[in-house]
Order: sequence, then structure tokens, then C-alpha cells
Amino acid sequence: MRRSRISLLASAVAGTAAVLLALTPAATAATATNYVALGDSYSSGVGAGNYISTSGDCLRSTSGYPYLWYDQHTVSSFKFVACSGATTTDVINNQISALSTSTTLVSITIGGNDVGFAQVMEDCNLYGTDTCVAEVNAAENTARTQLPGWLDNLYSQIHSRAPYAKVVVLGYPRFYDLSAWYCPGLSSTSRSKINEGADVLDGVISTEVSRYGFSFADVRSSFADGHEICDYNKWLHSVDWSDITQSYHPYASGYSGGYLPAMDAKTG
Repeated sequence: MRRSRISLLASAVAGTAAVLLALTPAATAATATNYVALGDSYSSGVGAGNYISTSGDCLRSTSGYPYLWYDQHTVSSFKFVACSGATTTDVINNQISALSTSTTLVSITIGGNDVGFAQVMEDCNLYGTDTCVAEVNAAENTARTQLPGWLDNLYSQIHSRAPYAKVVVLGYPRFYDLSAWYCPGLSSTSRSKINEGADVLDGVISTEVSRYGFSFADVRSSFADGHEICDYNKWLHSVDWSDITQSYHPYASGYSGGYLPAMDAKTG
């Protein structure tokens, strides 16, 4: 009788061990981080330098927040497909194929190019206050009336392709410290209107993000803490006629000091 009990106990222990061993690979796979970085120039890292030569005109930088996050975390796979100039349509056509059911983390900035961000900022510098105010108003109208539908289309496709992923949508900073005592260039009216446009854009994005259960990472307060254009320790390029592409994009310090902490706060 005793031997039978011992045999049964041994069999039970062996069976439990076998079950645990069988589950271990699945548990390990479940915790693996498969990260895909989508988006526009604020995700590719324009303005930071250190561009990856193979990224071409997409200007993906090792000093952009996606690469910094990847470099500082244990990641099983990393696909960096963000591209300078991308719109929601570009992400759908050229980037989301990088997603799959095994993707566990997605980051993205998107929407600025859909409302004509680059052209607005160029015209504000070239044609003065009246043009600037009018074009920001037009961009705000596009953001309120058309951008929600474009974002819905994109977000639904991200969710469909990567249903188990945590999706972090990062916003855009305000550009100007309106309290700065000295700020050459654009008029105070133009600077104030541009900041308003950033707030409208971020507001539309955060509203759409909440509909999908994604996380919105707001970077405005970080940049507003002494790091906007006109601040001594600014994290943003002003207009740069020698390299217009990097105008109104973060320096490397803006990605590491503003965007990376916002990403970290949403990913743990």
C-alpha cells in the first residue's frame, strides 16, 4: 500500500513538472517585446542627426525616441519604419505591413502632415502674420473635421493587424514660450496662433486615441518646462533655411528629454 502511494506521488510530481516545462516557452513568448515604431518625422527622429544611412529620405535616427527606447530595454524584435513626411495614408500604405499578431508594442506620431504642418510653418515665416493666422485656422478646421476620420481608419487597421499590442500614440509639443522676454522672428500673434494649432491637433488626436483604448503620451508639459523656442535651453529647432527639413523638429535633447520619458511613462 505504501509503495503504491509513493508511486502515485512520484507520478503526480513528474506530471506537474512536465506541465510546467511545457508552459515555460509559452510564458516566455508571452512576455517577449516585439516593438514596431510607426509614424512621421517626429517618430523617425528628424532634427536629431545620427541618421541611419539605409533609411534614405525617411531620416530615421538612432537619437530618435524609438531607437532610444529600443536601446534601453530588452526587446526581442524591433522594426523601425517611421518616415519623415508620412501622413496617415502613407502609414497605411507603407508601414503597417510591419505589424502582426505577434507585435506587442507599437508607437506612433501622426497627424501633423495631414493638416499641412510643414507648409503652414514655412508660410508663417515667408508671408507674415495675416497669412500665418489664416493658414493655422485652415489647419485647425481640417484637424477638427477631417483628421478624426483619417485617424479612425489608421487606428482601426493598427488594431486589426496587431490586436494584442500596446499602442502608444505620442503628441506634438507647443513650439513657443510666449512669456519669453526676447524672441526674434515671428510676431507674437503668429506664435500664439501656432501654439493654439498644436493644442487643437493634440486634442483631436487624444480624443481618437481614447476610442481605441490606446495610450496618449502628451509631451507638451515637458517641452513647456523651459525647452520651447525662445527658451535658453530649447529642445526645438526654429526655422533653419540651410536645412529646412529639420525646422520645427526636436534636437536630440528633445527626443531624449521629452519624448523618451513620455514613452517610458506609458510602457512601464
